Amino acid sequence: MSEPPPLPKDPADVIARLPAIRERVHQELSKVLVGQRETLDLMFYAILARGHCLLVGMPGVAKTLMVHAIARTLELAFSRVQFTPDLMPADITGTEILQEDAESGRRSFVFRPGPVFAHVLLADEINRTPPKTQAALLEAMQEKTVTVAGKGYALPEPFTVLATQNPIEQEGTYPLPEAQLDRFLFELQVGYPGYEEELQIVSRHSFKPLEQLQRVVTRAEILELREAVAWVPAAPNVVDYAVRLVRATRPESPEAPEAIKRWVRWGASPRASLNLILAGRSRAACEGRFHVSCEDILAVARPVLRHRLMRSFQADAEGQTMDSILDTLLRSVSR
Repeated sequence: MSEPPPLPKDPADVIARLPAIRERVHQELSKVLVGQRETLDLMFYAILARGHCLLVGMPGVAKTLMVHAIARTLELAFSRVQFTPDLMPADITGTEILQEDAESGRRSFVFRPGPVFAHVLLADEINRTPPKTQAALLEAMQEKTVTVAGKGYALPEPFTVLATQNPIEQEGTYPLPEAQLDRFLFELQVGYPGYEEELQIVSRHSFKPLEQLQRVVTRAEILELREAVAWVPAAPNVVDYAVRLVRATRPESPEAPEAIKRWVRWGASPRASLNLILAGRSRAACEGRFHVSCEDILAVARPVLRHRLMRSFQADAEGQTMDSILDTLLRSVSR
């Protein structure tokens, strides 16, 4: 594949070319993945917005393959950690080892980086590890650093955690703390494929699918794209819509609809308002627009809010799912 031309420095020029870049990424990913266009788009938005994603779906729906494929296509260093109950913080962050100098014979502690030192970290079955290890990952997600033996180490840029979780497996799992869930930009629901899609999956099966993938953009270009996306402005009416949407999720708020007061125990924090704008910028840029619209906020609202609300007992009794609650919310708040 020929080398793509260097991206211009002007943010507006970069944004103008982003739709073509996204389409090239999709064309490359379609060599190994069938369907899941919306999920792949949202993962791409998260990388551009410096966020993390939690992928929730049954085993065998290609969650791990999607993560590995997008990292390979974007030329980002990939690392995978299989989360288990005996996983320790040092297994993720790295540790100091005693090393002897061959010439002087002196011994000193040397830091040996762990798998978290990557551009894309796949945290597979993230809810299978205990809170102590989750805390180490939380620092990496929020601060983009790890602390080992009292010393801080910066993680490489870009850094994105793409975590997977089985929605029905409960034995031997640890529910993710709300503080950690709040650090995920999106919760993405990865469902079963349709009939035609499943036919293609079976027909195109390969034991080494990733070998078909070629790099579409470089790490340096991804960093430049992120800088350009950060410049995409959101008008006051768009910010107002995002804030009103999040405030309406809080049952104690006067802006909350009656249905939310009945179905929601805890609403979203101001971080959700901020993340709606950040995700909206990525979506607008990928559509080739240098401004965020209310439609962008609406398009990303479900994955941004899905993991930030806590349902009430009344919602369970009435059979209300989180997505049905969010559907009611989005209909209730005017743009």
